[in-house]
Amino acid sequence: MITLITYQAGFGQLSYSPFCVKAMWLLQAAGADWQREDSNDPRKMPYAKLPAIRTPEGIIADSHNIQRYLEKRGADFWGEADRTLGHALIRMAEEHMYFHLVLDRWGEGDNWPVIRDAYFAALPALLRKPIANSIRNGTLKGLHAQGLGRFTPAERMDRIAPDLAAITDRLTGRNYLMGQQISLPDYTVAAMLGAMMATPVPTLLSKRVANDAVLSDYASRVAERMTPA
Repeated sequence: MITLITYQAGFGQLSYSPFCVKAMWLLQAAGADWQREDSNDPRKMPYAKLPAIRTPEGIIADSHNIQRYLEKRGADFWGEADRTLGHALIRMAEEHMYFHLVLDRWGEGDNWPVIRDAYFAALPALLRKPIANSIRNGTLKGLHAQGLGRFTPAERMDRIAPDLAAITDRLTGRNYLMGQQISLPDYTVAAMLGAMMATPVPTLLSKRVANDAVLSDYASRVAERMTPA
């Protein structure tokens, strides 16, 4: 049996991390025999991050590596889908949209106390604030260097608006991004949209996604289909 090591469920999602949700959906789609193991401390994992899976061959970390591991064992996450376009949608979600989500959770003042107490609940109360704030400062410094951290929330919305419009355009006349059959881009994009809507204190971004019937219905449709019973 494969064991998925994942951040815990929260904010109405299978995991705080959309990458962990994606990994769960990959395991479901592959028909794998798997179980979950929640963890709040990824430091001993390869890359010091989650998700990771424990397999007979060892630990496989990172959702992309998990995908490749399952594909090497026969899983097909694409079907007849256009892989070139699908790859671009996945990169858009993971390398751009994701950082908007991080800034909503870690950068917005109203959200940070809720995030801190959820993500770092295992820490003693006296240590929680200083340790969490130190990690937050490093995260925000990295996002400032990346670029998005320099923008106001309104400026960030201008940046992500074309991404959301592209997803909406792809869903016109389709149940899923690549057509009527669910495929790999859906596991990535729907997990990201679900996480955006689940930001605990509403933001410009979370309200934009939640109030968009096309985007919110799509995220719910994928989650309902893929969530383990």
